[in-house]
Amino acid sequence: MFNKDRFIVDCRAAVADGQTAVREVLAAALTEPARIIAEFGEPEQAGISPIYRAPNLTIINFVWAPCMTLLPHNHHMFAVIGIYTGREDNIFWRRTPDGIEAAGAKSLGTGDIGTLGRDIIHSVLNPIGKMTCAIHVYGGDFFDPPVERSEWDHETLQERPWNIDRTKRQFQLAQARFAAVHES
Repeated sequence: MFNKDRFIVDCRAAVADGQTAVREVLAAALTEPARIIAEFGEPEQAGISPIYRAPNLTIINFVWAPCMTLLPHNHHMFAVIGIYTGREDNIFWRRTPDGIEAAGAKSLGTGDIGTLGRDIIHSVLNPIGKMTCAIHVYGGDFFDPPVERSEWDHETLQERPWNIDRTKRQFQLAQARFAAVHES
């Protein structure tokens, strides 16, 4: 049975053993997606909700608005992503002499787990007409990483420093678009 506090304790213990150990903890949690929703509540609004934060571990509950996209970005730390409702499509990018180019993709649905190495660049899309919810576990401080992160403009694919406030604003704008459509 999923319990947020127990999950945090288990992730804190697993992070010392690396990404594979964290993946196992998340896989066990995803066996009961309804229990995760009961613990976190029904998703009502897109956003980034920190669950735990330390220099070696960050756990976040992400809620993606319908049809929301997030710019290509990197983390400079491993990530383990577990979907507990909805779908998340990832496009993977690689650096080129002129910037970045698409190099692959992976779709994750309810119960699926994605693992990203520390050097991965990806963008994210919720391609469906309902909220997608995911637990993301990072092997470092997501909000204040020791190495500056980057993001790339959707249109030009030009690199710039990653900015958490800009990222949060993308979630707010996606939520506003979703709300406007459902109010009409």
